[in-house]
Amino acid sequence: MEEVTKILNENSARLAAINAKFNPITGENSVGDRFVFELKDFPIKVQHLPVSMRKVPLVKQLKKAGSIAAFLNKIGSDNDDRLKVIEQFVRLRNEHDFPFWAASCVYIKPKGGGEDILFRLNRPQRRLISRLENMRLANKPIRLVLLKARQWGGSTATQLYIAWLQLVHKVGLNSLIVGHVKDASTEVKDMFDQMIEKYPVKLLYQLGETYKEDEPKLVGVGKTGNIQRIPQRKCKIKIGTAEKPNSARGGDYNCVHLTEVGLWKTTEKMTPAQIVRSALSGMVYEPYTLVVYESTANGTGNLFHSEYLAAKEGKSQFEALFVAWYEIDIYSLKFESDAERERFAKWLYENRDNEYAASDRQESGQYLYRLWMMGATLEAINWYIAERSKYTDHGDMASEYPSNDIEAFTFSGRRVFPDDDIEQLRPACRPPKYTGEVYGKDDAGADALENLRFKREKYGRLAMWEDVEHDEDDEVVTERYLVVVDVCKGMSAKADWSVITVFDRLWMMEGEGPTVVAQWRGHIDMDRLAWKATQIAEYYNHALLVIESNTLETNNTKGEAEFILSLIRDVYDNLYARKQSPEDIKEGKPRKYGFHTNVSTKKTIIHNLKAVLRDHLYTERDEGCLDEYSTYIENEGRYEAPEGYHDDRIMTRAIGMHISLREMDVPKIVSRNTLYVHKRQAVSEASI
Repeated sequence: MEEVTKILNENSARLAAINAKFNPITGENSVGDRFVFELKDFPIKVQHLPVSMRKVPLVKQLKKAGSIAAFLNKIGSDNDDRLKVIEQFVRLRNEHDFPFWAASCVYIKPKGGGEDILFRLNRPQRRLISRLENMRLANKPIRLVLLKARQWGGSTATQLYIAWLQLVHKVGLNSLIVGHVKDASTEVKDMFDQMIEKYPVKLLYQLGETYKEDEPKLVGVGKTGNIQRIPQRKCKIKIGTAEKPNSARGGDYNCVHLTEVGLWKTTEKMTPAQIVRSALSGMVYEPYTLVVYESTANGTGNLFHSEYLAAKEGKSQFEALFVAWYEIDIYSLKFESDAERERFAKWLYENRDNEYAASDRQESGQYLYRLWMMGATLEAINWYIAERSKYTDHGDMASEYPSNDIEAFTFSGRRVFPDDDIEQLRPACRPPKYTGEVYGKDDAGADALENLRFKREKYGRLAMWEDVEHDEDDEVVTERYLVVVDVCKGMSAKADWSVITVFDRLWMMEGEGPTVVAQWRGHIDMDRLAWKATQIAEYYNHALLVIESNTLETNNTKGEAEFILSLIRDVYDNLYARKQSPEDIKEGKPRKYGFHTNVSTKKTIIHNLKAVLRDHLYTERDEGCLDEYSTYIENEGRYEAPEGYHDDRIMTRAIGMHISLREMDVPKIVSRNTLYVHKRQAVSEASI
């Protein structure tokens, strides 16, 4: 089968990349961009040096000379200075090449015990160091939130990178380590102690400075025992814990390593957020300062979760980095033969759409194929299947071995929308053409709909992918635009957002689906939101306006919802009203405006939305909505966003797709006179 052959060929390519020779001493396949440097009489004849060394004068001169001997001859030195040149070159490379420095100067204790070994970066550690180096080389402050799978040495690499900055780059660069408990902080600090014990004293000095081989490299500061000093570098290393907030207080610290932040607990004295503020007090935002939050995930809604999301969404000064289990080389299980690997590849492909798992200790073929599409090798997936049999719940497995950053925080529920269905929408997502606000003569009342105009504003809350297309003078497109409103519950920063989404249904005339063309998102009082939505609906050719009324109706006890909607109804005649039963009509009960979301209607609209995504029946523009789809879960029969996540955009899509595809007529082109008569009649009937 051709597709199976493609999988096997791709798997071979992935294994080749994983097993590609990494030599930190020569620099081959090491971190960052590199260039080949050859010196025929240097101990390492061919080196792959970081490009930052290309402009170093000594490197340029040696490269031009072609050998150390030729270089010495040119500057008038004798061959006795050869060792001095080599030492100077090695020191230069130590400064520019962290993997080289680590593999030639830094001893660590290996996992499983044994003699200390030189530190060679593994694959995920190289990813981490690459991200840190990108910031340093760009002359930016180093800020990272690291979400980890287990057992790859993220803490070790982070702490030793800080040591590199302290010992090689800057004199007087102080560091602080804060763990969730004392043992965690001490364990990280022990790595530093072990490294400095075997670190050559002469490398703590400039070339040519005098030193003593037996001089102390670490001395205590004060009586607490949690601060030590490296006298040769005029820097301090302090350890603190989240359990004792005062021990984590910062001050004159340039590098702060916050480890296992997801496990930090709120105490009587301080919250994790307050501990972080205390630890970072006095930290300046400038190059060669570093702050790293690193942790395995520990549920949602906590400090680490919120910091990771903010970094991922580009809302903080930090970058986000996630390391999946399949990027860690130990999580791989070889096949007994090539034939077994081929059978597995065939099974994986044939079951790529199978949503059902044979037992609670297995994953579906669809999920396993998704691992393949993420980049896992067949051997890694083979390991995952074997390991998964230890767990009866996907969430338990995901908390230990997350495949992506969404899984890492583990939700106690089943995800509603499959990744494959979500990914179908991504190619059409893009930044909006404009941002701004729609304004009228007034902010509320009848004048709010007079003199409507869209004003571009850099920080406007209305994102517009397509502006309104006005009808021709003599022809009108009926039921083209649909505006759906999800009302936020509360005004706090942690509350869901209020969202107004505009759908264009024009191409439904050609058999296509609706398209999201505009979206307003923010926190605002309910009455102001209602008028804002009315203005946007009127701006988009007097669109059908659907306001989700459940929040309005449940958040008040004095008829505020009815009052707000009735005010709008008095000035806007294209407001969505629920269908009335024959009994209600017979009894003359007033119409109820707004879409009421309850247990029954929510199931209906979410089931419909699942089918819409599966069959790709609408066009999405906002990538943030895809993030909401990715985290939306079914938990004990309830559809919801996990703590710390949102579903406001999802609800506008769910309501919008239900009404657009099930209740509204397909748009059509009619003469303006016909529409006028039709609308007059409809308004008259509704009034009766």
